[in-house]
Amino acid sequence: MYYNNTDKRYNQYSAYLKNKFHAKVYKITIDAGFSCPNRDGTISNGGCIFCDSGGSFSQAHSSLLSVKEQIDAGVGSLSQKFKAKKFMAYFQAYSNTYKPVNELKSIYDESLSHPDVIGISIGTRPDCVDDEKLDLIAGYTKNYETWIEYGLQSIHDRTLKFINRGHDYKTFLTAYEQTKQRNINVCVHVILGLPDESREDMIETAKELARLEVDGVKIHCLCAMKNTKLAQMYENGQVTLLDEDEYVSLVCDFLEVLPETTTIHRLAGNGLQSLKVAPLWLNKKFDVLNKIDEELIRRNTCQGVKA
Repeated sequence: MYYNNTDKRYNQYSAYLKNKFHAKVYKITIDAGFSCPNRDGTISNGGCIFCDSGGSFSQAHSSLLSVKEQIDAGVGSLSQKFKAKKFMAYFQAYSNTYKPVNELKSIYDESLSHPDVIGISIGTRPDCVDDEKLDLIAGYTKNYETWIEYGLQSIHDRTLKFINRGHDYKTFLTAYEQTKQRNINVCVHVILGLPDESREDMIETAKELARLEVDGVKIHCLCAMKNTKLAQMYENGQVTLLDEDEYVSLVCDFLEVLPETTTIHRLAGNGLQSLKVAPLWLNKKFDVLNKIDEELIRRNTCQGVKA
């Protein structure tokens, strides 16, 4: 019922890392100046309807700093604030494989140069990898905790088209299979509450991720940020967003379907409050997480019970 010697009824990624490395591992978010083919005109102009100008970046550090400087700053601040000793380099903003492979090697190597960095996590799109890039990333798996985070959002092609994702589900499947052939850990990002998706549609996505036995999942609530097409649609009454109780219930449904082996990297990202249009209840992230815990207890259920 409980995971990784915690009181959680799901396989929490942070606890998985703590058990593996015998210390809490902190992620250092890095902006290495990447772009995205869905924003620069290669695929389309404007990108996904929910993506803001920051490319989903936490803006913890400035891209004016080198990768090494960002790592050093992150290690320094987290060590001082939390007595942290182990870290992962996290490439979050935009599509972090969207450069020639020789440039990628230089960037990734620089992020791993600090002796206390034990791993690397690379956020990207499934249409931004190829054999050469995956071979490069696979080379880190021997000595580092190595993850690729693929933005999928939904398995339903009609949804991917509506949100202007720029690729279909088959593209994700191909990238996923090529990545797993190289023994690289894969975390899949999904969004609950996408326009015109029913609860059954969302659970179909969970069931497919369970079938694939993905290593990790990040679950997001659809969120309207300033200066995005989604925000315009929301303000015009063209889309509705989930309320808190709906989201909590959906997350628990989703977790019940995922296998016990899938690590849960996120259950409620809240984004930058200064840019958020709705839903504002996401600003209280820990309240949401507590309500998910409470709902799992109320149901007397846990991750994997329906897998």
